[in-house]
Amino acid sequence: MQKDLFVAAFDAPARGSIDVPGSKSINNRALLLAAMASGKSRIRGALESDDTIIFADCLLRLGINVVFDRACRTFDVESGAGATGEEEADLWVGNAGTAARFLMPFAACCGRPVRFDGVPAMRRRPMGDLLTALESQGATIQNEGETGFLPVTIQGTGLRGGEIELHAEKSSQQISALMMTAPLATADTVIRLLGDIVSAPYIDLTARMMHDWGASVDRRSPREIHVAANSPYRPRDYLVEPDASSASYFFAAAAATGGRVAVRNLSKRSLQGDAGFVDVLERMGCRVSEESDALVVEGPQQLRGLTVDMNAISDTAPTLAAIASRADSPVTITNVEHMRWKETDRVEAVAAELRKMGATVDVAQDGLTIHPGPLTAATVETYEDHRIAMSMAIAGISNEGVTITDPDCVGKTFGNFFDVLADLRRQSLA
Repeated sequence: MQKDLFVAAFDAPARGSIDVPGSKSINNRALLLAAMASGKSRIRGALESDDTIIFADCLLRLGINVVFDRACRTFDVESGAGATGEEEADLWVGNAGTAARFLMPFAACCGRPVRFDGVPAMRRRPMGDLLTALESQGATIQNEGETGFLPVTIQGTGLRGGEIELHAEKSSQQISALMMTAPLATADTVIRLLGDIVSAPYIDLTARMMHDWGASVDRRSPREIHVAANSPYRPRDYLVEPDASSASYFFAAAAATGGRVAVRNLSKRSLQGDAGFVDVLERMGCRVSEESDALVVEGPQQLRGLTVDMNAISDTAPTLAAIASRADSPVTITNVEHMRWKETDRVEAVAAELRKMGATVDVAQDGLTIHPGPLTAATVETYEDHRIAMSMAIAGISNEGVTITDPDCVGKTFGNFFDVLADLRRQSLA
């Protein structure tokens, strides 16, 4: 394990064309949908990361046949409509929120006890609203510690369907989890969302993928989702898009250094809401364009400050914060309180690490403001959070460099991130 990694400032504007890995959000949704389809599916362009491998291992423990081919970047998944067994299945979800939340409703259909546990950070992430919904569907929930958090054991023989109310202000993953398993229910399901809805594009992504795999799902309003029962998923060959969240770091590098970066095989028409990060950069003075096979960002001579609601694309908020001090006026990120319940409290973590580099940062409950000014080299903590590590690296390359502690934590979604960043450096100097 690599303890510290120094990332030097770029000596020239970031220029080049790069590839980023497949989308974790799409990959793990596809794994679950394939597991519920009757037959064999192939997932191409697959992401090899901590989260996807953990998800595949959990499916294996539930009796689903999953084979990963590293050379071909494929997952082959073969299953009936559900997993069955008698002995307890013990699922280790590590720090993968999608594995924990997406698999909980599926576990409630397995007819045997399924225990979920993970790393300490995962034990702090809220699961209570989803678990309460599963209890209303007939599942038995056994808590080992604090109610609503891991570790927990779930047992059930299927979902009833009908009306389910679910709070939406802390995580969209809980909503997506219920949506994806609802076609297995004995009756049609109506999910009614309460409170503020965070990360709404991920709910739309789930609905689009469910439709692609054969389910009947209708988001009749922002707060009401209808899913038909007995609309079985069909096995298929499915291509995973490049990860828009991962692309944001390289677009930010272009924006902050006045360079030009193309991310291949990505488009503004992406299924992923985080592709909208380039719209934020455009408001700051960047030029955004599409080539036949790439999405391109060109940075201006001087970034403009702004106030931006990043509720829908909060995974890219740390990326924006990393380059915000280079703007000509303050950058205020709002409506992202749910970032406090991610792998770490990202609002406080981003503020703390940018301050180590000399930034002036004001923190609010639902966001933060970064004031203009140069940053200096410092050693930053990553909190075992891949997005903190990658965003702070971008802060370093566009200022005086940075030392990243625990750089290996990027393996959660982007194991070769620092290699790709080094390749962009080489291209920029060519």
